[in-house]
Amino acid sequence: MPTTGFWKGKRVLVTGHTGFKGSWLCLWLKSRGAEVSGLSLAPHTIPSLYGLAGVSDGLSSTIGDIRDSGVVLTSVRKARPEIIFHLAAQALVRASYRDPVSTYATNVMGTVHLLEATRVTEGVRAVVVVTSDKCYENREWVWGYRESDPVGGHDPYSSSKGCAELVTSAYRRSFFSASSATPVGLDVGLASARGGNVIGGGDWAEDRIIPDFVRAISRGAPLQVRHPGSIRPWQHVLEPLAGYMLLAEQLWTRPEKYAEAWNFGPNLGEAKPVSWIADYVVGRWGDGARWENVGSGKEPHEARSLKLDCSHARAELGWAPKLDLRKTLDWTTDWYRGWVRGERPLDLVLGQIEGYEKLEGDFDG
Repeated sequence: MPTTGFWKGKRVLVTGHTGFKGSWLCLWLKSRGAEVSGLSLAPHTIPSLYGLAGVSDGLSSTIGDIRDSGVVLTSVRKARPEIIFHLAAQALVRASYRDPVSTYATNVMGTVHLLEATRVTEGVRAVVVVTSDKCYENREWVWGYRESDPVGGHDPYSSSKGCAELVTSAYRRSFFSASSATPVGLDVGLASARGGNVIGGGDWAEDRIIPDFVRAISRGAPLQVRHPGSIRPWQHVLEPLAGYMLLAEQLWTRPEKYAEAWNFGPNLGEAKPVSWIADYVVGRWGDGARWENVGSGKEPHEARSLKLDCSHARAELGWAPKLDLRKTLDWTTDWYRGWVRGERPLDLVLGQIEGYEKLEGDFDG
């Protein structure tokens, strides 16, 4: 788990702070006493967790575009961060088919802009660039991908995340290491983090199974599933966020050891097909919930199987998932049921953060 007292008073910049993961991260950091700043576009969805949970309260927020290098530089200098979490991204595969130029501009050049601003700003100690499990060149293997496997990607989104990994590696070797020609200094640690398919309360993005389910329930319609056989490394949003925070702590103290790529995903046996997720969520929700297969075979290409090997994070960071997939889905449906009943989204988030912090050890031992 992230260290209890480490974050108190730390100046932290979160890009993409208005998004689903960014909102959860900001609320967790603020609960630990961090001084949080954010840079992001306005929320893409109505409703949004950012708005419902009052994430902006007690946070210095800049609404701006990561594709604008001037905005990024100004924001970084204004925040004077000691730690940066770079989450700002175009995060949807199907959207990347519709607008590949914007996807590459955001995910690749946005990363360049953030790292370039970091390079010329004093005081930064640790940077975690969040990419994706889809950054790997997918071979449809039955085993999990390791950090040493080649990056790539069939679709523009996956490819752009592979590119972001290459950008991060190049900046680390060129500017943030002892062997670089113009080193910033060994006290700056730059790492990348590759999370699994994140689910949790407060997500309303398009083309994601849980938000799609919640929207279908509200209309009394069935959840429509395009790829029921696709296998993904599903995990609760708090799992990778705990990894990101723990990684930043280690980068703070030993950047030369921890400045590299890291996987944060569920145990390999927890990777399940979409149909399994749909069956479980429908069964637990009840009230006539149902799903249907609407796949036509003509949808844009998406990988059928994707798993992450997280042995590196287990061995070197002491990180391990705490929630199995059933508990992950229970927590997620509980969050949305609480919201439907009128409970405060902020209380729902903080309650689950508190519950997660009290969990001990890896659920599978």
